[in-house]
Amino acid sequence: MTGAADSVRVAVVWVPDFPVLASGAQDGGPVAVAHRGAVVACSASARAAGVRRHMRLRTAQSRCPGLRVVERDLAAEVRLFEQVVHRVERDVVPRLEVIRPGLLAAPARGAARYWGGERQLSVRLVGTVAELGLPARAGIADSTFVAALAARRGDGVVVAAGGDAAFLSPYPVGVLGAPRLSELLRQLGMRTVGDFARLPAGRVAERLGTEGIGAHRVARGEAARPVSATTAVQDHTVRRLFEVAEEQLDAVVFVAVALADELHERLAAAGVVCGRVEAAVETADGRILTRIFRHEGRLSSRAVAERVRGVLAAWSETGLLDAGDGEPGIRRLSLRPDGIAPDTGSQGAFDGERDTPVEVERAAARVQAVLGHRAVTRIVEVGGRGPGDRIRLVPVGDVLDDGTGTAGGPWPGLLPAPHPAAVYPVRRPARLTGADGAPVGVAGRLELSAEPALLSVDGRRPAGVNGWAGPWPVLERWWARDGGRRVARMQVTTDDGHAWLLLVDRSRWWVEAHYG
Repeated sequence: MTGAADSVRVAVVWVPDFPVLASGAQDGGPVAVAHRGAVVACSASARAAGVRRHMRLRTAQSRCPGLRVVERDLAAEVRLFEQVVHRVERDVVPRLEVIRPGLLAAPARGAARYWGGERQLSVRLVGTVAELGLPARAGIADSTFVAALAARRGDGVVVAAGGDAAFLSPYPVGVLGAPRLSELLRQLGMRTVGDFARLPAGRVAERLGTEGIGAHRVARGEAARPVSATTAVQDHTVRRLFEVAEEQLDAVVFVAVALADELHERLAAAGVVCGRVEAAVETADGRILTRIFRHEGRLSSRAVAERVRGVLAAWSETGLLDAGDGEPGIRRLSLRPDGIAPDTGSQGAFDGERDTPVEVERAAARVQAVLGHRAVTRIVEVGGRGPGDRIRLVPVGDVLDDGTGTAGGPWPGLLPAPHPAAVYPVRRPARLTGADGAPVGVAGRLELSAEPALLSVDGRRPAGVNGWAGPWPVLERWWARDGGRRVARMQVTTDDGHAWLLLVDRSRWWVEAHYG
C-alpha cells in the first residue's frame, strides 16, 4: 500500500482470537493468552465467563477460576499468520499490509474490479483463509480503521463509499482508541463518535491538540494520518549487504535489530514518522521477498526484528528461502519506511497510563538489552500500610501483578501523614530502652512496658527520646497459614533533632524511615 492508501477503498481480513489459535490451545475450556501479566486474547468461553483483553491476569482468574493461561509467543503468531498472508497474497490480492498477526489490510479497488465487486472480494478473502482451517471475517471501507470495525461486526460487511462517518456515528467514543480523550469527551456530554464528529474542527484543534485532531479526522471518516511528506530526493531506507551470503537466520535477525535502530534514528533526524515498514530480503540466487508491517511509530527496534524473525522462519519452513540449484543464503536485507508523515509528537507508554517519549522507551530497551532486564526500572505506587510498602520499582515493560493490590486501598492501619522524607530499602536495626536501660516492649494490647528514654540506631551512640506517638498495630494476612504478620509502628523524636519511624517485630526494634 502507498502512503495514500487510506484515501482509497481498503479491505481488512481479521482472524478472531488469533493469539489463542497460534498458541495451539483448543476452545474445549476457557483459555487466555497473556503477556507481561495482562490478557492479550482469550477464547469465546473465557469471554463468556467475563474475561476481557487488557485485563490483569489475577482479575481474569478471579472471574474464571478454571482459566487456562498460556504465555504469548509472538514469533509463533508471526510464523502462523505468514501462511495466511502468503495465501491471500498469492490467490486474492498481490500486495497487502500486516497490521498485526491476525489482522491484515489490502487496497480493495483494483482487486474488487478483478473479482467482480467488493462483496465478491470479501467472500473470496474469507474463503481463502478458511482453506487453511482458520476462521476469518472481512470488511471493506474507505479507511483501514473503519474496515477493521466492519470486519469485527460480521462477515462481509461493506461500508459504502463515503459512508465511514455514518458507520462510526453510533459507536461510543472509546472506540477511537484514546482513553484520556474519550474520558474527557464523556465528561463534556459527548457519548458517541457522531457527537464528537459534529464539533468544529477549529475548536478541536484549539482545545484538544494533536491527539484530538487525529481522532476528529477519524470520527469524520477522513484519513487520520497527515498528508505524506515523502520526497523524491530523500530516501530513509536502511540496507545491509552481506559479503558472504548468510545462511543463519539468527545472524540476519541480529542485523535487523541494528537496521531498525538506524531507521529510527534517520526518521527522528528528519522529523518524520512512518506508517509502515517494508522488510525486503534478497536471496543469493537473485530473488526478492518482501513483507509490510504496520508501524505508526509504535514498534521498537526489537519489535521490528521479532517480526522479521517470524517472517524469515515462516519462509524457511515453507521453502521460500530454499535456493534449489543456486547459491543458498541471504545476500541483502533492507528496511524501507512507507507512509512517511511529519512527526507531530506522538508518544508511547511504559505502562499504558503514563505517557513517555518514544525515544526514551527505545533507549531503555537498548540499556536493558545490554545490562539486563532489571537495569531500567520505573516507580509504581502500590497498596500497603507502611511507607516502604507503597512504592515498587518495576522493570520497564513489565506489568505489576503480584497481588499487592491498588494504591487506593482501603488499607486499615495505614500510616498517617506526615510522610517520611527517606525510606530505607532495608530496615535498620535499632534499640529502644527505658530509663533503667531495659528494652522497651509492646504488649498485646499495645501497652509499652516502659516510657522510652533512649534510642540507638544501627549501633550508634544513643540519643535521648523527647517525644513519641503510637504504637499503631498492623495485622496483615491474618487468615493465611504462612505469610501473616503482626507488628506495630511508632514515631519517635530525639533530642539531637531527628525524627524516626520505628517498627517492632517479634520484640525487636527496627528503623523503617527517617523524617528529618
